[in-house]
Amino acid sequence: MGQMLVEGGKIEENIERAEEMIREASRRDCEIIVLPECLDAGWTHPSARKIAEEIPGKTSERFCRAAKSNRIMVVAGLTELDDDRIYNSAILVDENGKILLKHRKINVLTIAQDLYSIGNTLSVTETRFGTIGINICADNFLNSLAIGHVLARMGAHFIFSPSSWAVEPDHDNKEQPYGAEWEKSYAQLCRLYGITVIGVSNVGWITAGPWKGRKVIGCSLAMGPEGEILAKGPYGPDAETLVTVTVQARRRRVKGTQYGQFLREKGYTGP
Repeated sequence: MGQMLVEGGKIEENIERAEEMIREASRRDCEIIVLPECLDAGWTHPSARKIAEEIPGKTSERFCRAAKSNRIMVVAGLTELDDDRIYNSAILVDENGKILLKHRKINVLTIAQDLYSIGNTLSVTETRFGTIGINICADNFLNSLAIGHVLARMGAHFIFSPSSWAVEPDHDNKEQPYGAEWEKSYAQLCRLYGITVIGVSNVGWITAGPWKGRKVIGCSLAMGPEGEILAKGPYGPDAETLVTVTVQARRRRVKGTQYGQFLREKGYTGP
């Protein structure tokens, strides 16, 4: 869980920092690293209009090279350009440097919709660790868990979620501990399907855009198949760190229409 500092608009510094996180994860014998949302430009930073790249493209290629040279799978949130549209995207790169998945954020906050277009696909991929799906931050809000449900029904054992979790500059974590909303939504998916969900947030200050002045505070979260917290990153705009956690796919034999009865037996009454 690469809880790294992201500085708005400083693409080169941010990518170099991500590359060092990848190297350190490899040195610690990690097999997958999950990095934050929009780690190139910073979430909602207006520089995205100038620095966004196609995927595949120059920026994503650096992560492909880093994955291959360090023999590690990489999940990274990037700003994507497609014709005249910009997407808040994430990629999964295997240890051979091949992009296996690309996800475009679907549940885009209203304040970000003048910058990012709405994502248009959901997919998973089979790997030697199990089936992996990726989504991004608010895709896992309680009121948008349909996105996670679809990934789980597609067979995902793991959902990896690059994120950027921000609070007001005067937020006091002792008075109002951060993270309960994510724990609640992650736990619902994990318990229903027996999967693991990992969200990784950056840290730092938001220096431009609609939330200028807020702080991004980490608290990256890994939750296991019983809804148990497996690991959690520290809180704060300076809390840059690499958190390691061991996870394993739990076999699931349910497919297709079998999910109706499977979920009812777990007490789920939704669609």
